[in-house]
Amino acid sequence: MIDLHCHILPDLDDGSLDLQDSLAMARVAEQDGITVICATPHIRGDHNVRIEEIAERVAGLQQELTEGGLGVRIVPGGELAAGEADRMTDQELRLVALGGNGGWVLLEPAPGQLGVELEDLARRLAARGMRSIIAHPERHAGADIEERLKRLIDDGCLVQWTAEFVAEAAPGDLVLRLAGDGLVHLLGSDAHSSHGGRPVRLAAGFARLASVCSAEQIEWMSQRAPRAILRGEAVTPP
Repeated sequence: MIDLHCHILPDLDDGSLDLQDSLAMARVAEQDGITVICATPHIRGDHNVRIEEIAERVAGLQQELTEGGLGVRIVPGGELAAGEADRMTDQELRLVALGGNGGWVLLEPAPGQLGVELEDLARRLAARGMRSIIAHPERHAGADIEERLKRLIDDGCLVQWTAEFVAEAAPGDLVLRLAGDGLVHLLGSDAHSSHGGRPVRLAAGFARLASVCSAEQIEWMSQRAPRAILRGEAVTPP
């Protein structure tokens, strides 16, 4: 499995506290069957993340994981706040693209319900050659969330839900119905630390989706689509 949303880089944003925390997160991921983690530090005004340093930080952490005997691979990325996107240059957008290949950005919606502003932003990013993955829509759900997600998808966006949220869904919960309708494309851990909060785990979320999605869909969500995204390729949901 590939985790496209994880705050594993140490001492950077509100994620991993230090190197030992990052190593512990990677151990949890490896035990869960995750082979690749995309490091996605917050790209927004309340965090002093220097995007030109992300690749170097990823390489440093990778070296530590390799020396520690961990088989998890770390790749660069970022969680781009909607309010920051228009202020970034094309080069800066490429630096925070998932996998570092300039195709997809992980877009963090503004606080509150999903609205037309996010749709407009996704179109502007697409015009600049960047496709958008919408992060944790469960935190931005309004009465019209299904309509909003469909409109984003029609504009070429993918939708990434938080794995723990999906894993805890009860039969009949909205997210499972939306998954059955094709409005769940990816799962991300959105893990911040080994000391608490969401763990770097995806397996339980995909196991829950198996009640409403086919094995082929699960394989696409957990492997084929993330691999293509990290390569910067176009992705069409099944």
